[in-house]
Amino acid sequence: MAQELNLQGRNLPRFIAVEGNIGVGKTTLAKKLAATFNYDTLLELPEDNPFLERFYRDPKSAALPTQLHFLLQRSQQIQALRQDDLFKPVRVADFLIEKDHLFAEVTLDSDELQLYHQVYQHLTLEAPKPDLVIYLQAPLEVLLQRIHKRGIAAERSISNEYLATLNEAYTNFFHYYDQAPLLIVNCAEIDIVDQQRDYQQLVEYLLEIKSGRHYYNPGR
Repeated sequence: MAQELNLQGRNLPRFIAVEGNIGVGKTTLAKKLAATFNYDTLLELPEDNPFLERFYRDPKSAALPTQLHFLLQRSQQIQALRQDDLFKPVRVADFLIEKDHLFAEVTLDSDELQLYHQVYQHLTLEAPKPDLVIYLQAPLEVLLQRIHKRGIAAERSISNEYLATLNEAYTNFFHYYDQAPLLIVNCAEIDIVDQQRDYQQLVEYLLEIKSGRHYYNPGR
């Protein structure tokens, strides 16, 4: 039985962003961290994107509207936060706004990418800088297992090639990322979604991070 986390007197990061490939568990981890720290959440809403299921079935035909919908959605979320002056309260997000370019470069052709950049430049996307970014990493076979386990209908059409390409894009993105303290978590041998002990050990580790790049690679 895992012991309860003792957060009394601990210096908690006020804004945490969780990132990673489809199926790795970023949204669930963001919600668990928010519950543990009593934080608000700022979440992607893929279920609100009417183009997403079409994109998974036929990426070429639906890539641009899918990407623009996510871009506009994130812009609206950030603008709403700015209007409410809610950048000061603590929160956990399951995305970085900077990663939007990552998906655009993977899914769009050159003409579509040019249009995407034009739209991006006209939007207000000044999100607050996180106090900590958590990048969840997992190999393709683990992602496939977890996508199958959660059983979201729209995700049944996701190709192995697309997931593998995203894994490579995420690796490249975070290889150069230096905008905030970064924790790279190897999720291949742990289950921070369903195993409370794994989750608590991760929280204990991340609470010690104040700056720089860190790797969490626990074995069983």
